Amino acid sequence: MNSPILQLLVLAGIAVFLILRLKNVLGTREGFEKPAVPRQADVSQRRPDLSVIEGGPDRDITDHVDEGSESAQALAAMKRLEPHFSVSEFIQGARGAYEMILLGFERGELADIKPFLSEEVYETFAHVVEARHRQGLSVEAEFMGVRETALVEAELLPGNIAEITVRFVGELVSVVRDSAGEIVEGTPNTPKKQRDVWTFARTMGTDDPNWQLVATGG
Repeated sequence: MNSPILQLLVLAGIAVFLILRLKNVLGTREGFEKPAVPRQADVSQRRPDLSVIEGGPDRDITDHVDEGSESAQALAAMKRLEPHFSVSEFIQGARGAYEMILLGFERGELADIKPFLSEEVYETFAHVVEARHRQGLSVEAEFMGVRETALVEAELLPGNIAEITVRFVGELVSVVRDSAGEIVEGTPNTPKKQRDVWTFARTMGTDDPNWQLVATGG
């Protein structure tokens, strides 16, 4: 290979090397441009949520009670007092409280659940537990889970006291034994349905986030 051709090849190689280096440092045109956004997605980003601005329904409320009902109005008032309040999160918390309180009552372990009970409910539970002890009865209980949870009613009372009533359907294995250890009620390893309607209360707008059980029913 003669010298002029060799020199041209060397110069061409240097030119390619410099072009590649410049692209690595500066980037390509596409690298600096904003990626294309589908037209529909772009419109949705520019357009605000009209349902909120125009007073559309709050799904966090209407998923649990009828729109425009007294309960819906009460829940909306609770949210105005506490904008971070979520009905769905309350229902989830109520499910956990139901299991904890129910097991505490069945097993007679009231000290752990006392902070979550109103004074009246606590006294009622304590009376039943004391009656069991006098009769020499003990309860073995195992909670199997909540099968149904539904918000029944919501009220906002004077003093910003919120009351929310929830219906629970759970499954519980419960056996009552006498002082000799004989079973007097229930069947081991056989779940039974437990239906309860409980009302929880709390003063909205306060620092205390805990709800208390204020009424029970079936």
